[in-house]
Amino acid sequence: MNGPSYSSVELLARLVGFDTTSHKPNVALIHFVEDYLLQHGVASEIVPNAAGTKASLYATIGPQGVPGVALSGHTDVVPVDGQAWTSDPFVLAERDGKLYGRGTADMKGFIACALAAVPTFLARPLTVPIHLAFSYDEEIGCLGVRPMIAEFGTRLTKPRMVFVGEPTSMSVVDSHKGPVRWRIDVRGRAAHSSMAPLGVNAIAVAGKLLRELAEIENELKLRPQDPRFDPPYATLQVTKIEGGTATNIVPISCTMQFDVRAIPGVDISAIDRRIRAFAANVCVPEMQRIAPEAGVDIDIVNQVPPYSAGASSEAVALALKLAGQNETHAVSYATEAGLFQVAGSPAVVIGPGDIAQAHTADEWIEKDQLDKCDAFLGRLRDWAEHGSAVR
Repeated sequence: MNGPSYSSVELLARLVGFDTTSHKPNVALIHFVEDYLLQHGVASEIVPNAAGTKASLYATIGPQGVPGVALSGHTDVVPVDGQAWTSDPFVLAERDGKLYGRGTADMKGFIACALAAVPTFLARPLTVPIHLAFSYDEEIGCLGVRPMIAEFGTRLTKPRMVFVGEPTSMSVVDSHKGPVRWRIDVRGRAAHSSMAPLGVNAIAVAGKLLRELAEIENELKLRPQDPRFDPPYATLQVTKIEGGTATNIVPISCTMQFDVRAIPGVDISAIDRRIRAFAANVCVPEMQRIAPEAGVDIDIVNQVPPYSAGASSEAVALALKLAGQNETHAVSYATEAGLFQVAGSPAVVIGPGDIAQAHTADEWIEKDQLDKCDAFLGRLRDWAEHGSAVR
């Protein structure tokens, strides 16, 4: 079946035109990709969310039911609200060899290259299939890829390896930090501020928790470091706090959120146990002496595992071979690679564009980066046709 052939730039223009900001649906983009693949005779498996407003897409080019190389990309983008753009963020604009638009670097550029390669993949008798794995809600915690991964080995063929096309300037990344996000809700007792001893000040309790978190943050800096990362240690930041109702009322509630960006090897469960023990043993008894109903609730609201490919990774070896490189890199931002890795599909991160442009006003990607990605996928096609040996 002869479907349409488009350049990666032409497909990027179509993809940027879909406003897939994370709080909005992405199904229009997914239906566009599904239709494009159908025109080439490639069927897609759709993994929707419960509401049907968002979906991931999984498709296989080449032998069916055989583990191959998955090209992974997220379809959602971050908001443009409050940013000063000089052109419409959802209309691709070219200036001086740069392509401007929301998602050009992060990471619709890679998806465009993968889709542009479909006709050339189909033109070869691949012995190793190429899978396309496009997800949603990566920007708010890698949410959409998880239901898709859960289908691996049942409805979806589990990939032999995964190339995650986040913007690395086409360098091979084999390690990244893993973000973990907590929410703490402090429940006190309200009282008139002139009768403060009758109440339990939730903000004051939160202050004690803040001091304990600051101690943990400092200890993380003192632990063994990994110089491949910048900064070379796990970080802890309190990122949001709110509480109280009026200046003359002892605050009954306070909510705070904090984030740990863990390097591989950091024991997240130990951090979680420590903050829970501090709340239970130091904060709550004093609170409940005044107000039995008072307490502290602690929840991990999202966790993306740190990613470390390991020295024997087949995915890293293949990426280095195809990229013509002999050096790998570590990054501090997170991707879906750790989730694929945990699920048993070795992953590597490599894609066009510079992470420094991600999430910015006038986000852009150099056309040259798309050309490099196109060439990389061409070499992947050649490898997938002629055999499965990596080294």
